[in-house]
Amino acid sequence: MHQRDITLGSNRTGMKASPIDAGELMEAMELQDQLRTSTHEAGAGIDADTLRSDYRAEAEPVGSVPPPTNLRGMFGSAAQALAGNKLHVLLDKLGERAAYERSGTRLYDAAILKMSSETALPKGMTLAALQEIRDEEAAHFAMLSDAIEKLGGDPTTQTPCADVTGVQSMGLFQVMSDPRTTVAQALQTLLSAELIDVASWELLIQLIEGFGQDELAERFAAALAAENRHEATVRGWLATALEESAHLGGSE
Repeated sequence: MHQRDITLGSNRTGMKASPIDAGELMEAMELQDQLRTSTHEAGAGIDADTLRSDYRAEAEPVGSVPPPTNLRGMFGSAAQALAGNKLHVLLDKLGERAAYERSGTRLYDAAILKMSSETALPKGMTLAALQEIRDEEAAHFAMLSDAIEKLGGDPTTQTPCADVTGVQSMGLFQVMSDPRTTVAQALQTLLSAELIDVASWELLIQLIEGFGQDELAERFAAALAAENRHEATVRGWLATALEESAHLGGSE
């Protein structure tokens, strides 16, 4: 059996665990809805939706892309501008992918650490295979950093989209680093990351083809093929883990 698995226990989070309290909760929610409606109709106070709208109207963008810092970047940006393209948009998305691949490398580092403490892994899954995927994620980060450099950008810059993807990735790390999560839950986390990775590489390839960067498009296509392979591998491990967890004797 796996060291940690889903069990039956004293979970009391559901409303049906306490019908009396559930009724009182529903009454309180109805009163809140009535109060919110009456306050909105009367124009008194500031409700949450109005407050959020005000924040959105006043908010600045999530960072910016710095101008090129070398002649190559300046000439490249000018040439793309003459062709009707905005190089800084491409650099922003390249920065996003670089940040995500760096985060993916760290996510697999955390997964390897987690899985190494398990007494048994799903059939067909090995730490060596996890390490191989981790190393490919690191190679993708290096390739993206090189691409940014060749286009005249600074690969150490945290672009707006890189900032956003960093925030999005926080939940994945929280699940992976939680000592209570199971092997299957960790694999579900990796699968979520890989699904985002595949879709994002597809979109980046479409974007970069419009900038006439055929060589980069070919390199990125190879990265996409690797990510598709990662997704299929993790999906297979997760399916096996669920089968072993759901059926008696499945992990023997």
